[in-house]
Amino acid sequence: MAMDLETVRAFVKVAELTSFTQAADHLGVSKSRVSLRVRALEDELGTHLLQRTTRAVRLSPDGERFLARARRLLADAEEVAGMFQAPRALRGTLRVDLPINFARQHVIPRLPEFLAAHPHLEVQLSTTDRRVDVVRDGFDCVLRIGALADSGLVARRLGVLRMVNCASPAYLLRHGTPRDLADLDRHVLVHYSGRFGADAPGFEYRDGDRYKERPMRAVVTVNAADAYLAACIAGLGIIQAPRIGMASLAEGTLVEILPAFTCAPMPVSLVHAHGGNVPQRVRAFMTWLARVLEPHLDRPARVELPARHERER
Repeated sequence: MAMDLETVRAFVKVAELTSFTQAADHLGVSKSRVSLRVRALEDELGTHLLQRTTRAVRLSPDGERFLARARRLLADAEEVAGMFQAPRALRGTLRVDLPINFARQHVIPRLPEFLAAHPHLEVQLSTTDRRVDVVRDGFDCVLRIGALADSGLVARRLGVLRMVNCASPAYLLRHGTPRDLADLDRHVLVHYSGRFGADAPGFEYRDGDRYKERPMRAVVTVNAADAYLAACIAGLGIIQAPRIGMASLAEGTLVEILPAFTCAPMPVSLVHAHGGNVPQRVRAFMTWLARVLEPHLDRPARVELPARHERER
């Protein structure tokens, strides 16, 4: 099947902007021309890619599946077109997903320098603490914090985040300051969970050559880093968080506790689904991002402990 790239590009832009009018303005063609191209693509594929109403344009289930492939097709075509040409300015769109705090504190403040070096690039930046689907959601690269479980993706380890146990002064005044693990029996955690009810709260700590988890009670469960920190400051329990950016410790809003019982360092990785054929614009962004984050990360230990831990009985 010989698929016209301009037709694919029209579909991708409509899907991204959820509007034929805005897609036409972006592409510099008429709305009717964009509509005809999308209709032709649907006829060629034998399915409806978009659900059109008078008020909105949405992807159909087949459209969602095709969108990631369409983005990859355009990226591959751009890469092939540049294989035998002299070096030139990078062009195109980068779709990137970053954890919220990393984006706000470290990446977005430095982003103007990247765009100044590559003025013909456009960055679509998703910031979320949930784990996105790299392929289905069409991301060029994703910054992941924690253990990796995605198969078929390429990962580049950037470093690790050292962890710290924290509580607020008000919480410690009410519950006392724990001096050892046994003291945790009269304390509560703020529980962080990407999916409510999927896991039980526990305090992770190193015991010899492995990490264990001590079951604990939590009265509040959150699914975002900002809420996790805010709940701790509000005195709702103990947290185990990356030390990076923990200004609350220096300000006295939070207090470090149990320094001998920190949890495993969290790996930080760049993940993509381009295999060995990474588009130049993606490679340039990942190189820049690694350089930006390097001062904020620790080097992983030569022999790293496994990410899994045992739960106390």
